[in-house]
Amino acid sequence: MNLNNDIGIITGGNGFLGPIHAQALLELGMDVMITDIHNELNHDQYKDLKKKYSNKIHYSFMDVSNENTVHDLKKLIISKSINIKVLINNAAVDFKIQDTGHISTNGRLEELTCDQWDYEINVGLRGAFVTSKIFGAQMNHQKTGGIILNVASDLSVIAPNQNLYVANQSDPQLHPKKPITYSAIKHGLIGITKYISTYWPEKVRCNAISPGGIFNNQDDLFRNKIENLIPMKRMCEKNEILGSVKFLCSESSSYITGQNIVIDGGRSIW
Repeated sequence: MNLNNDIGIITGGNGFLGPIHAQALLELGMDVMITDIHNELNHDQYKDLKKKYSNKIHYSFMDVSNENTVHDLKKLIISKSINIKVLINNAAVDFKIQDTGHISTNGRLEELTCDQWDYEINVGLRGAFVTSKIFGAQMNHQKTGGIILNVASDLSVIAPNQNLYVANQSDPQLHPKKPITYSAIKHGLIGITKYISTYWPEKVRCNAISPGGIFNNQDDLFRNKIENLIPMKRMCEKNEILGSVKFLCSESSSYITGQNIVIDGGRSIW
């Protein structure tokens, strides 16, 4: 699985799972181009990766919803005669139920504005379309082809259980909800996965992973609720998606395309 002289691109690399995706590609032997809308790489977990892979980690500003910035990065990479081997579409709006910084603060359908819908869809769904179109076309042009991996969610195959988000307020109209944008984006990513997998079928493999709830210091009440919905009785540790990312981004999965690998401890089976 040595992929030297190839590069993997990760969108939304400053997000929660960015370092895991980077670690997977680095362990496969390729350089990694981490992209985000921030001007610098600011995730603490990249510090350890930089110590081990200092000359193989690169960073670039890129707005996935802006075609010009995506084209600029593609031109930069191919100007150095480097193959774009992997694209991981990881960019998303990190909506937390407790957030008060969003236009819609509680995710309720009745209160979700069109501005917020557009913003989240532009990042999570339009972004995957733009990057798949631009980098996928380059992969198809390359002799060696390439791989696209879309990061979806167990909510790409099931509906959110809104009871998980019930707070202490007595008025049910005040209870927060997982927003409809999340479901629309994650289901849409599976549609994009299937479409791309048959669009350049001989040169570009496209798959998705759909992790379930990943532990990130959630409060005990939420964790207990969600663990009761999971046959394995625990949330996912983010390192547990590493193997699936490596598998789907390597020749070990050379005859797998158009698939959605659900990594949810069995939750979607019930």
